[in-house]
Amino acid sequence: MPDTPLDRLINARHHDPFALLGLHPDGDKQVLRVLRPHASKVELVLPDGRVALTKTDPRGLFEWRGKAAPARPWRLAIAEDGHAFEIIDPYAFTQFLSDDEMYLFNEGRLLEAYNTLGSHVAVHDGVSGVRFAAWAPNAERVSVIGAFNRWDGRVHAMRSRGGTGLWELFIPGLQAGDFYKYEIRNRDSGEIRIKTDPYAQCFEHRPGTASVVTAASDYAWGDGGWLANRATHDWLHAPMNVYEVHAGSWRRHPDGAYYTWRELADSLVPYALDMGYTHIEFMPVTEHPLDESWGYQTTGYFAPTTRFGAADDLKYLIDTCHRAGIGVLLDWVPGHFPMDDWSLARFDGTALFEHADPRLGVHQDWGTYIFNYGRNEVKGFLLASAHYWLGEFHFDGLRVDAVASMLYLDYSRKAGEWLPNKFGGRENLEAIAFLREMNSMVHERFPGALTVAEESTAWPMVSQPVYLGGLGFSMKWNMGWMNDTLAYMHLDPVFRRYHHNHLTFGQLYAYSENFVLPFSHDEVVHGKGSLIGKMPGDAWQQFANLRLLLTYQAVSPGKKLTFMGNEFGQGREWSSKGELDWGLLQTSWHEGVQRCQRDLNLLYKDLPALHELDFKHDGFAWIDCHDADQSVLAFLRRDRQGRAVIVAFNFTPVLRDGYRLGCPSPGFWREAFNSDSEWYGGANQGNGAGLNAEDTPWMGYQHSVVLTLPPLAGVILRCD
Repeated sequence: MPDTPLDRLINARHHDPFALLGLHPDGDKQVLRVLRPHASKVELVLPDGRVALTKTDPRGLFEWRGKAAPARPWRLAIAEDGHAFEIIDPYAFTQFLSDDEMYLFNEGRLLEAYNTLGSHVAVHDGVSGVRFAAWAPNAERVSVIGAFNRWDGRVHAMRSRGGTGLWELFIPGLQAGDFYKYEIRNRDSGEIRIKTDPYAQCFEHRPGTASVVTAASDYAWGDGGWLANRATHDWLHAPMNVYEVHAGSWRRHPDGAYYTWRELADSLVPYALDMGYTHIEFMPVTEHPLDESWGYQTTGYFAPTTRFGAADDLKYLIDTCHRAGIGVLLDWVPGHFPMDDWSLARFDGTALFEHADPRLGVHQDWGTYIFNYGRNEVKGFLLASAHYWLGEFHFDGLRVDAVASMLYLDYSRKAGEWLPNKFGGRENLEAIAFLREMNSMVHERFPGALTVAEESTAWPMVSQPVYLGGLGFSMKWNMGWMNDTLAYMHLDPVFRRYHHNHLTFGQLYAYSENFVLPFSHDEVVHGKGSLIGKMPGDAWQQFANLRLLLTYQAVSPGKKLTFMGNEFGQGREWSSKGELDWGLLQTSWHEGVQRCQRDLNLLYKDLPALHELDFKHDGFAWIDCHDADQSVLAFLRRDRQGRAVIVAFNFTPVLRDGYRLGCPSPGFWREAFNSDSEWYGGANQGNGAGLNAEDTPWMGYQHSVVLTLPPLAGVILRCD
């Protein structure tokens, strides 16, 4: 076949369409070329009339030649299939990506790349339209396709910006709401791939996968005071109690329809406020094609899912939270992405965002690709995504998913299935560098914003600053505490005496990191049952055990997180296909659990001893950690002024009457909380208004109290 530049252009194989299309000098004349494969007629619209272009190739190439060049940007009148319309020629415009933008992008330091790449409604050279910019360094040709050109990649081929790997095109007349994709031809194989825009800020509602042009948001935020206070907020010593929410299944309409972002603002925010939570953490709201993935198979790293409304509606929800005094965290997934052929995978026909070698690039457990963190543009893509959610949507932090899978090259791999780093080790050096840079960026650019690692190994200094050699996260989930606690609570109380160390071992490492104590969605899915379903015994014991578990979490050192439904004893395992079983609150036991959780949340906020020194040894002291035979545990929590509360637990269904505990000071110790209260569904056994400390030394303390420990219950005593 002929292989002239014009043939390559007409066959959509030309690397630089601007070299041929548009206006070019040809001797003493000007030649104007237009490629419209479906047109029967093309005319140049001049001030004094129209001039027809000559069809020089039956495949749709039209030319005009003249001595006087038409003024830029020129208009074209086109006839296609009996329809006549006018356009401004996209090939009449100058380039718009600046040298600085391209340089920073290739360096991985264009933190607001979402304002440069993707699609943006803009005025270019005085004309309204849409700017498109994409990164595809191994492409021979990239085109913008949509209904506006019959999804034909020959019509709107993009301009190559050389060795940067970037492509750009301004298309006049397009507007917000238009669907589009990229058609990419690989320069080596000739393979053509149809791809969504990695930087798109909106996507077609599933099951469609097209990207959607969006206009700049004009949302008027009302949370300036919140952001100003957040910048100086002492989160290390403040209460933090997170309510983890899956937006699609917290509530549903009677017909099964989702609540919108605005409906959640009207219902979820008052509920969280009433329950005493300080933060709401949303499971991933980044766009994803499969409901069952819960958002962890992300395809839109800059796009909130359309399931619940528009982007400004999500901003309204976050704004409403902030005006109510509630922080908002986003579950963010930089560790892997799905293999869907229409998305990031093999974007330009090569392993671009991922590694080519499956020993580095494929996550075997999840059937996903792993980002190539060593590539500047990929690192910059993820940094820009983090910047986007914190900057554009005012999220107060990121819970970073599956950090352990990022840190280790041999994560969930057998010998021979992974490649060591350049030093022969198992650490993913590029991922470590990325995480440090991401955390540094967040803390520098967004004062007071938090980053929380879901990291399940003994990797050191996860929540220590980068300048001290740490990864730079604000906090880390304490998966060891969670696993030990749930394993202990699952046991029949008869056998708990033999596993007392499950409750005490955690103090050996409790202050090595800034820990969050999580009872997350991961613990109530995939056959694990609900929290109350894990509890042994008959119904009375199950509910008592659950109240005991919630009490133990509330007073243990570390910030708190609980998944929706845990707070009222959801009976069945969580399913994303319907709403929580709110009807259970019509029964006294479930209502009692909810009351218990609410009072614990409020007490946790009100008592400095329960939150000020969550991350310091000074905030905790054992009273009795040795009474395994009776499964009793007691300790002190202290605030920065040294004021203490006594916490005691009875993990058996046997009443412990006349139980003496050491006491740090004389005085009247009031029972501030008792999980066996009849208000919560308990038997109301306890210590009445409180009791006086006696001058009897006990357990290393100069004073002691003799109290009643209700069965399967926890009590909190504070000194008046």
